[in-house]
Amino acid sequence: MSEPIVAVVVAAGLGVRFGGSVPKPVRSITGKALVAMSIEALSAGGCTDVVLVIPGGTRHHFSPALATSPIAVTLAEGGATRQESVRNGLQAVLDDKHLSRAKVVLVHDAVRPLVPARVVGDVIDAVRGGAVAVTPVVSVVDTIRMVGGVTGSQLIDRNTLRAVQTPQGFDLKCLVESHDAMTAAGWQATDDVSCCEGNGHPVTFVEGSRLAMKITEPADLEMAKALVKVHRGVGHHSGKRIRRHWPKRLPRIVIQRPHLEQ
Repeated sequence: MSEPIVAVVVAAGLGVRFGGSVPKPVRSITGKALVAMSIEALSAGGCTDVVLVIPGGTRHHFSPALATSPIAVTLAEGGATRQESVRNGLQAVLDDKHLSRAKVVLVHDAVRPLVPARVVGDVIDAVRGGAVAVTPVVSVVDTIRMVGGVTGSQLIDRNTLRAVQTPQGFDLKCLVESHDAMTAAGWQATDDVSCCEGNGHPVTFVEGSRLAMKITEPADLEMAKALVKVHRGVGHHSGKRIRRHWPKRLPRIVIQRPHLEQ
C-alpha cells in the first residue's frame, strides 16, 4: 500500500470577524460548505486523507458537510490558538496506524475553498522533491506602507513582498519537531512554514493563486460566491452575465470623461 498524503485542515478558529451562530467553515457557497469544498480541492490535488481540526462541541455542525467527502476524514479537537490546533491535528496523524505512515503532510485553512488542485499538486511535488517546508505565494499588488517612524508611515517596496497562502506542505518529521521546538520556546507562529523557519529550516515557494482567497469577513463570502457562479458560466457569457453574479453591494464605478474643447 502506498504512503498516504495527509492534509491537516484547520477549522477550529472562532470566526470573530465573520460573526454568526454557526462555525464559518460550514457556511455554504451555492449549496456546499466551505470545508467540503476545501477537502474536495485537496483530494483533487493528490491528498488521500484529511485530519479536520474543529472546535470542541461542534461535531454536529460539521458532520453533514462531510457526508459526501471524496476521501477519509478524521476529526480532532482544536486548541486555544491556531498553533495548538495544528499540533493537535499532527498528534492525530501520529496516533493513527495508517496516517502515521505519511512522509508528506499538508496544512490548509478550511476557509480557503477555491484553492486550485494545481496549487495542491505543486506543493506535494515540491515536498516529494526534497523541500521540507513549502508554501504557495502570490505577488502583492497593493501599495504597502508600514506604520510608525518619524513620519508616521513608510513606503515598502512591494516587489520584495509575497502574500502567503495555504495549503503549506512539509516533511512530517520536520513539521512535528518544529512545532515541538517552538512550543517549548514559547514562540507563536501565524503559519507553519514560519514555525519550521524558526527551527532552522529553509522555506520553499511555489506559485499560488488569487483564487485561494481566505474567507475572513462576510464580504469575502459574497465575493467567493460570485467567483463560483462566474466560473460555472464561463464559455458562453457576456459582461452583463458576469455582472449579474457580482455582489450587489459592491459600488458601481463610473468613469467620467473630460470635456474636450472644440
